[in-house]
Amino acid sequence: MHSLFLSGAIVFLPDKFSYISSKKLFLSYWTGVKIADFYVSLSKHNKCCIMEYLSKERYDQIVEELNNLINVEYPRIKEDLSEARAQGDLSENFEYRAARRAQAKTISRIRFLQKVLEYSRVIDTAALPKDQVSLLSKVEFTNLSSNVRMTYTIVSPHEMDIEKGKISCKSPIGAALMGKKVGDVVDVLAPSGTFRIKIENLSVGQ
Repeated sequence: MHSLFLSGAIVFLPDKFSYISSKKLFLSYWTGVKIADFYVSLSKHNKCCIMEYLSKERYDQIVEELNNLINVEYPRIKEDLSEARAQGDLSENFEYRAARRAQAKTISRIRFLQKVLEYSRVIDTAALPKDQVSLLSKVEFTNLSSNVRMTYTIVSPHEMDIEKGKISCKSPIGAALMGKKVGDVVDVLAPSGTFRIKIENLSVGQ
Protein backbone atom coordinates (compact mmCIF):
# COMPACT_ATOMS: atom_id res chain seq x y z
CA MET A 1 0.00 0.00 0.00
CA HIS A 2 1.42 3.35 -1.08
CA SER A 3 0.41 6.60 0.60
CA LEU A 4 0.76 10.31 0.00
CA PHE A 5 0.39 13.05 2.60
CA LEU A 6 -1.70 15.90 1.23
CA SER A 7 -2.75 18.88 3.35
CA GLY A 8 -3.29 16.85 6.50
CA ALA A 9 -4.88 13.84 4.75
CA ILE A 10 -3.29 10.59 3.68
CA VAL A 11 -4.36 9.22 0.31
CA PHE A 12 -3.89 5.49 -0.09
CA LEU A 13 -3.24 3.61 -3.32
CA PRO A 14 -4.00 -0.14 -3.30
CA ASP A 15 -1.23 -2.48 -4.46
CA LYS A 16 -3.66 -5.14 -5.66
CA PHE A 17 -7.10 -5.38 -7.18
CA SER A 18 -10.03 -6.55 -5.08
CA TYR A 19 -11.96 -9.32 -6.77
CA ILE A 20 -15.49 -10.46 -6.02
CA SER A 21 -16.15 -14.03 -7.17
CA SER A 22 -19.23 -15.07 -5.22
CA LYS A 23 -21.92 -16.08 -7.69
CA LYS A 24 -24.57 -15.72 -5.02
CA LEU A 25 -23.48 -12.14 -4.38
CA PHE A 26 -23.71 -11.19 -8.06
CA LEU A 27 -27.06 -12.89 -8.60
CA SER A 28 -28.62 -11.27 -5.55
CA TYR A 29 -27.22 -7.86 -6.49
CA TRP A 30 -27.71 -7.70 -10.23
CA THR A 31 -31.06 -9.46 -10.50
CA GLY A 32 -32.77 -7.41 -7.82
CA VAL A 33 -35.27 -4.70 -8.69
CA LYS A 34 -33.47 -2.08 -6.63
CA ILE A 35 -30.03 -1.96 -8.21
CA ALA A 36 -28.53 0.40 -5.66
CA ASP A 37 -29.61 -1.55 -2.57
CA PHE A 38 -26.30 -3.32 -2.02
CA TYR A 39 -24.22 -1.63 0.66
CA VAL A 40 -20.88 -2.26 2.29
CA SER A 41 -20.50 -1.44 5.98
CA LEU A 42 -17.68 0.79 7.08
CA SER A 43 -16.83 -0.25 10.62
CA LYS A 44 -14.36 2.61 11.08
CA HIS A 45 -16.94 5.34 10.52
CA ASN A 46 -20.07 3.28 11.18
CA LYS A 47 -21.52 4.39 7.87
CA CYS A 48 -22.75 2.70 4.70
CA CYS A 49 -21.61 3.39 1.16
CA ILE A 50 -22.76 1.99 -2.17
CA MET A 51 -20.35 -0.54 -3.64
CA GLU A 52 -19.52 -0.05 -7.32
CA TYR A 53 -18.44 -2.83 -9.66
CA LEU A 54 -16.00 -2.08 -12.49
CA SER A 55 -14.52 -3.99 -15.38
CA LYS A 56 -10.86 -4.84 -14.87
CA GLU A 57 -10.01 -2.57 -17.82
CA ARG A 58 -11.62 0.46 -16.16
CA TYR A 59 -10.14 -0.38 -12.74
CA ASP A 60 -6.69 -0.54 -14.34
CA GLN A 61 -7.26 2.85 -15.99
CA ILE A 62 -8.21 4.46 -12.68
CA VAL A 63 -5.18 2.99 -10.90
CA GLU A 64 -2.92 4.20 -13.73
CA GLU A 65 -4.37 7.72 -13.57
CA LEU A 66 -4.01 7.82 -9.80
CA ASN A 67 -0.41 6.61 -9.99
CA ASN A 68 0.36 9.33 -12.52
CA LEU A 69 -1.26 12.05 -10.41
CA ILE A 70 0.60 11.00 -7.25
CA ASN A 71 4.01 10.21 -8.74
CA VAL A 72 4.22 12.65 -11.67
CA GLU A 73 1.69 15.48 -11.65
CA TYR A 74 1.68 16.38 -7.95
CA PRO A 75 5.51 16.52 -7.63
CA ARG A 76 5.63 18.67 -10.78
CA ILE A 77 3.04 21.08 -9.35
CA LYS A 78 4.96 21.33 -6.06
CA GLU A 79 8.05 22.24 -8.04
CA ASP A 80 6.09 24.88 -9.98
CA LEU A 81 4.86 26.35 -6.70
CA SER A 82 8.39 26.54 -5.31
CA GLU A 83 9.63 28.31 -8.42
CA ALA A 84 6.69 30.74 -8.34
CA ARG A 85 7.29 31.59 -4.67
CA ALA A 86 10.91 32.34 -5.46
CA GLN A 87 9.80 35.12 -7.81
CA GLY A 88 8.80 37.35 -4.91
CA ASP A 89 5.47 39.19 -4.50
CA LEU A 90 2.73 36.52 -4.60
CA SER A 91 -0.20 38.98 -4.78
CA GLU A 92 0.49 39.70 -8.46
CA ASN A 93 2.17 36.43 -9.34
CA PHE A 94 0.12 34.76 -12.09
CA GLU A 95 2.30 31.64 -12.16
CA TYR A 96 1.81 31.14 -8.43
CA ARG A 97 -1.99 31.46 -8.63
CA ALA A 98 -2.10 29.07 -11.58
CA ALA A 99 0.02 26.54 -9.72
CA ARG A 100 -2.21 26.80 -6.65
CA ARG A 101 -5.30 26.17 -8.78
CA ALA A 102 -3.60 23.19 -10.39
CA GLN A 103 -2.64 21.87 -6.97
CA ALA A 104 -6.21 22.12 -5.65
CA LYS A 105 -7.59 20.46 -8.78
CA THR A 106 -5.05 17.62 -8.57
CA ILE A 107 -5.67 16.99 -4.86
CA SER A 108 -9.42 16.93 -5.50
CA ARG A 109 -9.00 14.43 -8.35
CA ILE A 110 -6.70 12.21 -6.27
CA ARG A 111 -9.20 12.11 -3.41
CA PHE A 112 -12.06 11.35 -5.80
CA LEU A 113 -10.22 8.49 -7.50
CA GLN A 114 -9.15 7.11 -4.13
CA LYS A 115 -12.79 7.02 -3.05
CA VAL A 116 -13.77 5.28 -6.28
CA LEU A 117 -11.17 2.58 -5.69
CA GLU A 118 -12.05 2.25 -2.01
CA TYR A 119 -15.66 1.41 -2.80
CA SER A 120 -15.12 -0.52 -6.04
CA ARG A 121 -14.56 -4.16 -6.88
CA VAL A 122 -13.44 -5.76 -10.13
CA ILE A 123 -16.16 -7.85 -11.73
CA ASP A 124 -15.52 -11.57 -12.01
CA THR A 125 -17.18 -12.23 -15.38
CA ALA A 126 -17.39 -15.96 -14.65
CA ALA A 127 -19.90 -15.16 -11.88
CA LEU A 128 -22.21 -13.12 -14.11
CA PRO A 129 -25.55 -14.68 -15.16
CA LYS A 130 -25.54 -15.88 -18.76
CA ASP A 131 -29.27 -15.63 -19.49
CA GLN A 132 -30.11 -12.16 -18.25
CA VAL A 133 -28.81 -8.62 -18.44
CA SER A 134 -26.15 -7.68 -15.91
CA LEU A 135 -23.09 -5.45 -15.82
CA LEU A 136 -20.90 -5.90 -18.92
CA SER A 137 -23.78 -7.46 -20.86
CA LYS A 138 -23.90 -6.38 -24.50
CA VAL A 139 -27.58 -5.92 -25.23
CA GLU A 140 -29.30 -5.55 -28.59
CA PHE A 141 -32.81 -4.13 -28.34
CA THR A 142 -35.51 -2.49 -30.44
CA ASN A 143 -37.26 0.75 -29.58
CA LEU A 144 -40.87 -0.25 -30.26
CA SER A 145 -41.93 3.37 -30.77
CA SER A 146 -39.46 4.09 -33.59
CA ASN A 147 -38.61 0.50 -34.60
CA VAL A 148 -34.93 1.44 -34.31
CA ARG A 149 -32.56 -1.31 -33.19
CA MET A 150 -29.63 -0.39 -30.96
CA THR A 151 -26.81 -2.19 -29.15
CA TYR A 152 -25.22 -1.06 -25.89
CA THR A 153 -22.99 -2.53 -23.20
CA ILE A 154 -24.21 -2.03 -19.64
CA VAL A 155 -21.48 -0.65 -17.36
CA SER A 156 -21.07 1.13 -14.03
CA PRO A 157 -21.45 4.94 -13.97
CA HIS A 158 -17.65 5.32 -13.71
CA GLU A 159 -17.06 3.77 -17.15
CA MET A 160 -20.04 5.09 -19.10
CA ASP A 161 -19.03 6.20 -22.61
CA ILE A 162 -21.87 6.78 -25.07
CA GLU A 163 -19.49 7.17 -28.02
CA LYS A 164 -18.17 3.65 -27.34
CA GLY A 165 -21.64 2.24 -26.86
CA LYS A 166 -21.41 1.96 -23.07
CA ILE A 167 -24.37 3.12 -20.96
CA SER A 168 -24.68 3.32 -17.19
CA CYS A 169 -26.66 0.68 -15.31
CA LYS A 170 -28.29 3.63 -13.55
CA SER A 171 -29.41 5.38 -16.74
CA PRO A 172 -33.10 5.03 -17.70
CA ILE A 173 -32.38 2.37 -20.35
CA GLY A 174 -29.71 0.61 -18.31
CA ALA A 175 -31.89 0.42 -15.20
CA ALA A 176 -34.83 -0.89 -17.22
CA LEU A 177 -32.71 -3.63 -18.83
CA MET A 178 -30.99 -4.94 -15.68
CA GLY A 179 -32.12 -8.46 -14.80
CA LYS A 180 -34.21 -8.88 -17.96
CA LYS A 181 -33.94 -11.65 -20.57
CA VAL A 182 -34.07 -12.03 -24.35
CA GLY A 183 -37.63 -11.53 -25.57
CA ASP A 184 -38.66 -9.34 -22.64
CA VAL A 185 -40.45 -6.06 -23.36
CA VAL A 186 -39.69 -3.38 -20.79
CA ASP A 187 -40.84 0.16 -20.08
CA VAL A 188 -38.14 2.83 -19.99
CA LEU A 189 -38.92 5.81 -17.77
CA ALA A 190 -37.02 8.61 -19.51
CA PRO A 191 -37.20 12.38 -18.78
CA SER A 192 -38.92 12.85 -22.14
CA GLY A 193 -41.53 10.23 -21.37
CA THR A 194 -42.05 6.48 -21.18
CA PHE A 195 -41.27 4.21 -24.12
CA ARG A 196 -40.99 0.46 -24.59
CA ILE A 197 -38.06 -1.60 -25.80
CA LYS A 198 -37.74 -5.29 -26.66
CA ILE A 199 -34.58 -7.25 -25.93
CA GLU A 200 -33.49 -9.02 -29.11
CA ASN A 201 -30.15 -10.49 -28.07
CA LEU A 202 -27.52 -10.35 -25.35
CA SER A 203 -24.01 -11.65 -24.85
CA VAL A 204 -22.13 -12.32 -21.64
CA GLY A 205 -19.58 -9.72 -20.57
CA GLN A 206 -15.90 -10.46 -21.15
